[in-house]
Amino acid sequence: MKTKLPVASCKLQVSCGSPALRTTFNLQPSTCNSRRAFSLVEVLVVISLLSLIVLALMQVFSTTQQAFRASVTQQDVLEGSRATMDMITADLRQLVPSDNASNGAVNFSVVANAYDYAPLVQNLPGSSVPRQNLLNYFFVLGRNNTTWSGTGYIVNTATNNPLYPLYRFYAQTNIENSPVTLFNAFSDTVKFGQWTNMSHVMDGVVHLVVRAYDTNGVWINNYYRPCTNVQNTLFFSTPQSYGEAQFYMYSNAVPAAVELQLGVLEDRALARAESLPFQSAPQWNYLTNQSGAVHLFRQRVTIQNVDPSAYQ
Repeated sequence: MKTKLPVASCKLQVSCGSPALRTTFNLQPSTCNSRRAFSLVEVLVVISLLSLIVLALMQVFSTTQQAFRASVTQQDVLEGSRATMDMITADLRQLVPSDNASNGAVNFSVVANAYDYAPLVQNLPGSSVPRQNLLNYFFVLGRNNTTWSGTGYIVNTATNNPLYPLYRFYAQTNIENSPVTLFNAFSDTVKFGQWTNMSHVMDGVVHLVVRAYDTNGVWINNYYRPCTNVQNTLFFSTPQSYGEAQFYMYSNAVPAAVELQLGVLEDRALARAESLPFQSAPQWNYLTNQSGAVHLFRQRVTIQNVDPSAYQ
């Protein structure tokens, strides 16, 4: 009778003449360890869950990035707008009267931006009353020692790229010359659209309004002329801009205070509007619904060189 006995271990020694080439092999009995693997369904479930987690993390990351970019863009718009307001305010504070010896030179003027320009009307959320953005351009006469200076601001409404750019005009002449040449130069620059002769300040200015006030704080509009050296005519006849006027001030007449209003469109809304056909219905409809993307700035500037006798 033959009986199979379990083998614990077995050593097999092989020698090939030399002790240095002697090798010993250890033989162990094979064991079968059965291990349970993941099924295909389990693998697919894990992959699906991981995909959902990755997608959720990507959405959170994308939202965070959008919020960060929006914050940076808004900060840039606010900083650029404040810098523009400071620059215009500094120019307004330099306003001086030209006096009677200046041969009819214009001290200060506010004019409708363009004859073919239609004011941008925007729908306000939660209100049935629309907001009308107006654009005008204005001129300021200044003096520094023996030099006359003329400064003007205007928004170009005839270009789509960039859209609504604000330009600054600046010129000087000797005190011996009449400052009337400065206003004429500004008028010709605006009339012939010589934008390269002016400095580009910023883009997206959809609202630029300048209002003058007399020494009693009364607004100079279509229905009020404080003195004979102020000529005012109709600015816009639409009901939304009731009272707005364009005017010219001569001789010793300058406003006692000037109210400046600036409305700037955010960069993302501005880029979207620039991608649409210029002055088309899609562009107009898009801008109409972007009232929440317009940042409004308002400041009243006191004119130190006002002559109270001009209003008597």
